[in-house]
Amino acid sequence: MVAEAPPLDADLTAHLEHLRVERRVAPRTLAIYEDAFRRLQRFAAATSVVPRSARAEHARRWAAQLHAEGLAPRSIALALSAWRGFYRWLGQAGLIAANPVDGVRAPKAAKPLPKALSVDHAVALASHAGGDGDAVLEARDRCIVELLYGCGLRIAELTGLDVRAGVDAAGWIDVADASAHVLGKGSKRRSVPVGAPALEALGAWLAVRERVAHRDEPALFVSRHGHRLTASQVRSRLKARALQAGVPSHVHPHMLRHSFASHLLQSSGDLRAVQELLGHANIATTQVYTRLDFGHLSKVYDAAHPRARRRK
Repeated sequence: MVAEAPPLDADLTAHLEHLRVERRVAPRTLAIYEDAFRRLQRFAAATSVVPRSARAEHARRWAAQLHAEGLAPRSIALALSAWRGFYRWLGQAGLIAANPVDGVRAPKAAKPLPKALSVDHAVALASHAGGDGDAVLEARDRCIVELLYGCGLRIAELTGLDVRAGVDAAGWIDVADASAHVLGKGSKRRSVPVGAPALEALGAWLAVRERVAHRDEPALFVSRHGHRLTASQVRSRLKARALQAGVPSHVHPHMLRHSFASHLLQSSGDLRAVQELLGHANIATTQVYTRLDFGHLSKVYDAAHPRARRRK
């Protein structure tokens, strides 16, 4: 027979009732709180203290025990939030002088990397000939895929590209130098190589762009109405194109950026070059990775990326 759980401490019971009656907390949330309070009571009993008399060192130790028991960072954060609210309630009633859970934080949850396409699926998507019957939009969409996958651009960097370089241009493509110059996060500029398939696709798009673009529109990529393409429009067109190409994944722009990085890393193993090509801007990364010159980046790209094969 499974032993019956002991009744909750009087303070915890009163707070749970306060949440149910006065705060009108939903039953599902109330169950989560009750589970957190039972853990708190168990830890307190093992430490020979009552929950009301817990100190900061107790709260830190109990948070570590939650982690040792295998709780995910999000679940630990929820438990700590419930505990923090309990002690805040005690403090408002004048029953404790300080909240022992203040300053206790859950471990950071690891950010899962977005899924990458296989090389075969990525190349199939880039090589796919669209079937919507509009040759102009097909040329534009093929160029978009080639730049996202072939250059690892962020969606904002792609939509920010202009036809020509200029002081007001967020980004542009230098065809003669086979390079894309973009403005990334933190207003940080970087240059990345552009492979031969992307340059070919760019040439095909520029040849028909004027059919839809307004005369004074500087954007490289425009909608059928002639104005700069938005991020949501790119996502929608990419999703449809992936379905047409038979790619068995929900494809979005960042997936192509991650595929670019994954495939380049698999082939080259050069973490520093990939870091530079992606334009990551966090301090920890810039401290670890050495800044590489553009010539070296071009060599790594040419040798490793499936869509390189740059023009000679």
